[in-house]
Amino acid sequence: MRQSQLLMTTMRDVPSEAEALSHQWMLRGGYIRQTAAGIYSYLPLGWRVLRKIEAIIRQEMDASGGQEMLMPAVQPAELWKESGRYDIYGSELIRLHDRHDREFVLGPTHEEVITSIVRQEISSYRKLPVNLYQIQSKYRDERRPRFGLLRGREFLMKDAYSFDRDWEGLDVSYRNMYETYERIFRRCGLTFRGVEADAGAIGGQGETHEFMALADIGEDTVVSCSVCSYAANLERAESKAPAEQADRKSAAAAGHSAIEQILTPNVKSIQELTNFLQVGSEQLIKTLIYQVDGERVAVLVRGDREANEAKVKSYLEAELAELASAEEVMKATGAPVGFAGPVGLSLKVLVDYEVAAMAEGITGGNQGDLHLKGVRPGRDFSLEYTGDFRNVIEGEPCPRCGAPLEFHRGIELGHVFKLGTKYSDAMNGMYLDSDGREKPLIMGCYGIGVSRVMAAIAEQRISDERLVWPMSVAPFKVHIIPVAVKDEAQMKLAEHIYSELNKAGLEPLLDDRDERAGVKFKDADLAGAPLRLIVGRGAANGEVEWMGEDGIKIHLPVEEAIQRSREEVARQLYG
Repeated sequence: MRQSQLLMTTMRDVPSEAEALSHQWMLRGGYIRQTAAGIYSYLPLGWRVLRKIEAIIRQEMDASGGQEMLMPAVQPAELWKESGRYDIYGSELIRLHDRHDREFVLGPTHEEVITSIVRQEISSYRKLPVNLYQIQSKYRDERRPRFGLLRGREFLMKDAYSFDRDWEGLDVSYRNMYETYERIFRRCGLTFRGVEADAGAIGGQGETHEFMALADIGEDTVVSCSVCSYAANLERAESKAPAEQADRKSAAAAGHSAIEQILTPNVKSIQELTNFLQVGSEQLIKTLIYQVDGERVAVLVRGDREANEAKVKSYLEAELAELASAEEVMKATGAPVGFAGPVGLSLKVLVDYEVAAMAEGITGGNQGDLHLKGVRPGRDFSLEYTGDFRNVIEGEPCPRCGAPLEFHRGIELGHVFKLGTKYSDAMNGMYLDSDGREKPLIMGCYGIGVSRVMAAIAEQRISDERLVWPMSVAPFKVHIIPVAVKDEAQMKLAEHIYSELNKAGLEPLLDDRDERAGVKFKDADLAGAPLRLIVGRGAANGEVEWMGEDGIKIHLPVEEAIQRSREEVARQLYG
């Protein structure tokens, strides 16, 4: 394409609202433009990148046995009520009514729609397994859209759904999709990790993994072992459970040292309490009151730890878990926030492994301005519900091999779930087996944020004030830059290169604009072509400057530069 005809309006200054590098560069380079908060238009340059990411996804999904289809973005609310997710999904679900006052939602995902389709179309085991996918816009009313395409209210997504006869079949489908995702992200040139994850609002009845692009701007924390292959997101990550302390056993056996009451006027926070009592926060036991599917539950973690709501929800097999309001805490404990404790508490008490292993600790006294010292797990409160209910800390031992855990920031690219019968049970998605018996469809679900992949690639590929797209998704593979378009020799040679590269299918971009060389090079840094051919003073002698991804320029005869470009594109695309 000729650059004079390309809608590529570049910006010299970094937009003030753009925090992420990818957001800054895609605005500056004319890839995207904001239409509303979290809603973007894709200009030609950005759309070319997106289409190439889509093409890779389609190729790999089709090769893995997936069948592409298209479902509506506007979905009847009745389907969401049937699945039970209408109230669970929360304020991110965009709801609307038509002129007949029928209620609909804008689809953030399509489990309900695909289940309703398959339960109508598939009634026999003979048509299973099947994997159906689509690439389509999704809608979520994010409270705080940010980082450009990384967290928006409208985004492009590939979602796939597998249907099997049994769990063994789902295991095969799941592994197939996991490996397909690895191929997709490798072809997109990403540095990524597959990590154990929490199912979140999608739900499910089996393992689930997220694929994370490692990037400093990432909103997710990736926890990985420094030695073995263990990796998980922070919501799911575990460390090696502590052994029960010997002194707790002996103290419990002795049965003396009564609880001591300590007056702590206006001392509510952990920091205030450690300062007031002159103790370490690891000696404190935090009592947090949660609302879990409408039931009040207490969660105990050490004072130097943070509770993990996802683990609480998973342990109780619940849909919703959130911290109780100050009013609810008062009702549950008789005390204001900051003074709750497990002693005498008439709630289900979830005790983290570390708390269960403590000899004794300091807790709230369920009364304003009061704390209790010498509280012993197992003696003063029950250990019936003991488990892992906290976030891990960097450097803790890996649950598999004991080596130190490491933290990295990550951008979620995709998520694969074993849904099991979550939706088929709720929505009567059944089939007849070979004996004529009715059985529930066993489902899997597999999503990729296509527009987020584009932003994640940019985050990883911006360096030294230059964006270099991977060859597989670059909007143009070769950028031809004649330094002076009024120089007849330069333009004649540039046109020859352009013609030859077009014939070879190398998607060249010819900068035929009458602009200063500095402007052209700055724009080329934003356009991100992996290869660059600069036609300057050497044109009269049939020579050009050839530049690869590393930014190193080599003077070559023009035909050699053309051949080198062909070979480099082939090497990067096909190995």
